[in-house]
Amino acid sequence: MNRLRQIMIAVLISLVISTIGTAGYMIIEGWNFLDSFYMVALTLSTVGYSEVHPISPAGRVFTIILIITSVSLVLYLAGVIVQFVVEGEIRSILGRRKLDKNIAKLKNHYIVCGYGRIGRILCKQLAEQTSDIVVLEKNKALEPALMEDDMLYLMGDASDESLLLKAGIGNATHLIAALATDTDNVFLVLTARQLNPEIDIMARAEKKAAKSKLYAAGANQVESPYDIGAVSMGLRLLRPSVSNFLNIALSRKERAIQIEESPVAPDSKLKHIMLKDSGIRQNYNLIIIAIKKADGEMIFNPSFDTYMEEGDTVISMGRARNLKRFHQALRGQI
Repeated sequence: MNRLRQIMIAVLISLVISTIGTAGYMIIEGWNFLDSFYMVALTLSTVGYSEVHPISPAGRVFTIILIITSVSLVLYLAGVIVQFVVEGEIRSILGRRKLDKNIAKLKNHYIVCGYGRIGRILCKQLAEQTSDIVVLEKNKALEPALMEDDMLYLMGDASDESLLLKAGIGNATHLIAALATDTDNVFLVLTARQLNPEIDIMARAEKKAAKSKLYAAGANQVESPYDIGAVSMGLRLLRPSVSNFLNIALSRKERAIQIEESPVAPDSKLKHIMLKDSGIRQNYNLIIIAIKKADGEMIFNPSFDTYMEEGDTVISMGRARNLKRFHQALRGQI
């Protein structure tokens, strides 16, 4: 039974006992309502004041029953409240231990530092592809949101080395610095780069001048939400149809058409094969938008005689289920 419900029932029972006790004194002793209720209050509270009026033998028996009932009720109510508090603490401790255990198991995961507006939206997008995400946040007021979103998280300063180590930065592949200020993000990037020289770091920049500092600190990518927002607004104004198409394709809300990138794995059956011989159109009904070569060269709208090589990244467009199958084929999973 729910503990809060038990408390409410106990309170309701105490009201019933008070009502019965008041009525009992009025009937047995013939007292008025105020004197009867006062006697019930003295009895239930066990303060030890003398009786309002002399009590008859029948009234004494009734009082004894009332005292035993009230003491039992008080003990029960106290037990429920203590159990409610203790169980809540135990549940909190066990929940924290479970989170720490799950975080310790992670490998090749994402660490998102900051769960404000940008961090939360970013985590929701990442969660569409993977659950291997750890959030670092020092604002306790955001903990309910983290719990509501079912995120793995640690509370504390994201630039603290011990907290980053606890988040498994040594095994992580990506870190996103989305803290509130550029100063905090620069210090975080410096610390993270020292702890894991190989990790891919994306940082948020508020001011244009901070971008160079973040790159110098070790960030692989630096993004400004204001710049991205301005470009998006301009695209909506000047090319609304293009903007609408990209929103549909890049968001995961519309499953009719999406854009995906897939790396070509060493054991993929599609490597060293020209596009015309790959059966992509026939077997997956996809459009190949571009191929990013291993050396960084980007081939847009590749011709039919373009080869897919190990280490390439193929950017394709189509239905979600077909993209998933194609992604698995390039990864050598089918």
